[in-house]
Amino acid sequence: MTKKRSKLIIRVVLLVGTIVSLFFVPWLLVKAWILPLPDTIQAQMDEAIDHGFEGMIVYVDQAGQPPQYFASGWHDREAKIPAKPDALFKIASISKLYDAVAVTKLVSDGRLSLDKTIADYLPEVSGRIENADKITLRLMIQHRSGIPNFTDAPDFWASPTATYEESLALILDKPANFEPGEDYEYCNTNYLLLNKIMDNELGYGNFQFIQEEILIPLNLNNTFSSVSEVKIEDVMSGYHVGHPFDLKEDDHGMLATAEDVGTFLRALNDGTVFEPGEQEIYSSIYEYEHGGWVPGYQSFAGYHEDLDAVVIAFYSTTDPKLYNWNLSEIINSRIAKILRKQKSSG
Repeated sequence: MTKKRSKLIIRVVLLVGTIVSLFFVPWLLVKAWILPLPDTIQAQMDEAIDHGFEGMIVYVDQAGQPPQYFASGWHDREAKIPAKPDALFKIASISKLYDAVAVTKLVSDGRLSLDKTIADYLPEVSGRIENADKITLRLMIQHRSGIPNFTDAPDFWASPTATYEESLALILDKPANFEPGEDYEYCNTNYLLLNKIMDNELGYGNFQFIQEEILIPLNLNNTFSSVSEVKIEDVMSGYHVGHPFDLKEDDHGMLATAEDVGTFLRALNDGTVFEPGEQEIYSSIYEYEHGGWVPGYQSFAGYHEDLDAVVIAFYSTTDPKLYNWNLSEIINSRIAKILRKQKSSG
């Protein structure tokens, strides 16, 4: 076979592969990416609703400007209540930022050590969590423990666990996914254990500590640990593709307004949430922005250093294949582009 013919065959194979791969790419994602960029955030959000999201909230805190509040779509689709920028929303794994700050404060106070292990703090799980004597708090915070993720259990979201014990039971006696510190894998079990360790050290629920050390000092009066603490009508409805019912009454942890999350994220990034010496500890263990997902609710807390802008984006529709997650990330990037365009022209 000649080199020319060989190269032609390779090109044909690559072309066929590209065509096949494009066939499996949701065209909605391509459309969302290539559409002309709107001039305003509100127009971009309205476009996102046209893409299939039931509701959306955005909060922007940009240095030198007053905060901006946006909403589009439905707060409650069935009741035909329009989206509200001050609605409560399930922030899911964004709560890990609050947990990491709480651990930081306890480490700074000498009450916890980043270098002590699960076995040191929870001896009852030794022998039931592989490498419990090697997995430190630092590794758990950084998702480098190798512990299996309890929310990856088959059909977990069809019937979620309600207690620490039920959640932990899903991973006990399971083999590690990798040796501690040798890889990275996002794992909710890490924070399940960290919360238990904090509870034990404090002698009370760690959310009370978060309230006292984070929420109250920052005047965050619209951040809660559970839907049981709020008026359900204040919670934005959440919808999951293929599921017929509103999911707002399901309890999946912390809720907050976009403004409260934005205020916290600003304090996290400018350091005002910390006492002297704490930010150095935090910077060595965790990140300064986060996303969150539970059925019906996607949340993003981002900081754009070039704009000195905090952007919080809430989307009230999820789907089994996470296409809406990818779509959300495209919308988020376009919102940032709009802010940069506005800044350059303003």
